[in-house]
Amino acid sequence: MNPSATQYPLDASRMPTHWYNIAADLPRPAPAVLHPGTLQPIGPDDLAPLFPMELIMQEVSTEREVPIPEPVREVFKLWRPAPLFRAHRLEKALGTPARIYYKYEGVSPAGSHKPNTAVPQAWYNAQAGIKKLTTETGAGQWGSSLAFAGNLFGLDVTVFQVRVSYDQKPYRRALMETYGARCIASPSMETQYGRSVLAGRPDHPGSLGIAISEAVEIAATHDDTKYALGSVLNHVLMHQTIIGQEAMLQLEMAGDDPDVIVGCTGGGSNFAGIAFPFIGQQLRGGGKTKQRRIVAVEPAACPSLTRGKYAYDFGDTGHMTPLTKMHTLGSTFTPPGFHAGGLRYHGMAPMVSHLRELGLLEATAYHQVACFEAGVLFARAEGIVPAPEANHAVKGAIVEALRCKAEGKSEVILFNLCGHGHFDMAAYSNYFAGKLTDQSYSEEELAMALSGLPSVPA
Repeated sequence: MNPSATQYPLDASRMPTHWYNIAADLPRPAPAVLHPGTLQPIGPDDLAPLFPMELIMQEVSTEREVPIPEPVREVFKLWRPAPLFRAHRLEKALGTPARIYYKYEGVSPAGSHKPNTAVPQAWYNAQAGIKKLTTETGAGQWGSSLAFAGNLFGLDVTVFQVRVSYDQKPYRRALMETYGARCIASPSMETQYGRSVLAGRPDHPGSLGIAISEAVEIAATHDDTKYALGSVLNHVLMHQTIIGQEAMLQLEMAGDDPDVIVGCTGGGSNFAGIAFPFIGQQLRGGGKTKQRRIVAVEPAACPSLTRGKYAYDFGDTGHMTPLTKMHTLGSTFTPPGFHAGGLRYHGMAPMVSHLRELGLLEATAYHQVACFEAGVLFARAEGIVPAPEANHAVKGAIVEALRCKAEGKSEVILFNLCGHGHFDMAAYSNYFAGKLTDQSYSEEELAMALSGLPSVPA
C-alpha cells in the first residue's frame, strides 16, 4: 500500500476483456419484462424492431461474463483504463479520517462514462447492417457519446434532446453536431407523439420519457433505423461494469477495499458500472467478502428510488415501450427543470430497482443547491469541476466522509465521478449568482402520474 499516492494508473494490458453480468449472481431473478398488450413476458422478436439481435441477447443473458469485442476494446484504448484518484486534498479539507477514492470517467472523448456503452451499441448496430440510430438525451452526455460512437462506425445519428436541457446547454448540442449528429429539441414537430404533446402545451419543457417516445417512434417506423438507449436497460448497465472492474484492480494496487460505494442515479447506468462488480463479488462470497454499503444518490426533485413506487410501468411517456418493473414516479410525470438533466427520468433501471428490493443497496436524495455546494468544494480541493449529475455522487461521498469524522472511523469511500462540468458552467454561474433554487416536484402531479400506472395482475 502506498498511502501517499494520488493516482493508481492501470496498464492498458489489464483493461477488462469481459463485461460483468450481475443477473448470473442474483439470489432471485428480476421480474420479467412484459408486453403491454398481452401482459405476457416479451421475447427477442418483440424487441427486434428497436435493437440488433446481439444486444437483445445481451439484454436477456444470464451468463456471468460477456466478451467485449476486440474492435470495441480498440476504441476504448483512446481513454481506458480510466484513472482512479485518492482525494487527499478533499480528505484534508473535510478533516476526515476516511480514505476517499474516485474513479474518473470524465477522461473519455465525450467527457463522461456514456461512451462505455455508446461504442459497443454503435458497433453491434453497424455489424447488423444498420445505417441510422435514434436516441434521446437529457443533459447531452449520452447524445454526444452516441454521436461520437456513431461517427466511428459510419452511422447516421439523430438525437432528441429534452427541451429544457437543449436550451440550458447549447454547447452540448454543438458537440453532438461536431461529431456529425443531428440534435432536435423534444418535444418536437418531427414525430406524431411530439406534435400531440405540443398541441396540449406549446411551451412543454420536455422530459426523458417524451424524448424516448419520439426516438422510439422513428425507429419503429423505419426499417433502416434502430434505437439506442444510454441507461436503464440490462445490456447498458452491463457495458458500464468495466468501470467497477478497473476500480477493483486499482484499489488492490492501493492496498484498499471500499467500505462504502457511492454513485449518482438517474437511469442507473454509471451507478451500476461502479457498484455491480462489487455487489457481485459479495453475492458470490469469493475474494473479499466485506459487507459494503452501496449508496445511490438521486435528485430530490426527481426521487424515483426514494419516493417512487415499485411497479410495472412504461419506460416512455407515449407508452410505446414494454412494461418493466421498476421504481417509478409514473411515466407521465414531468420533473422540474433542474440542472442535472441526465437525472430527470421518471423511472429507475429495473435491475437497480430489483437490487434495492433485495436490500442490496440504499438510496438517498439531495437538492441541487447542496449538490452544487459539494461540487464547488470538490473542485477547489481536487481541481476537477464535476458535471451537475456527478455532483450528487460528490455530495453523497462528502456526507459519508463527515459521518466517518463524527464517528472517528477510518473507512474507505469509493465514488464514481461520471463526467466533467465544462459544458455546464452556466449552471455554476447561476449558483454563484444565487439564482440556483431547489425545485420541488408537484405532489399533485406525482399522485396523478402514479394513479395512472398500468394494471398488472400480481
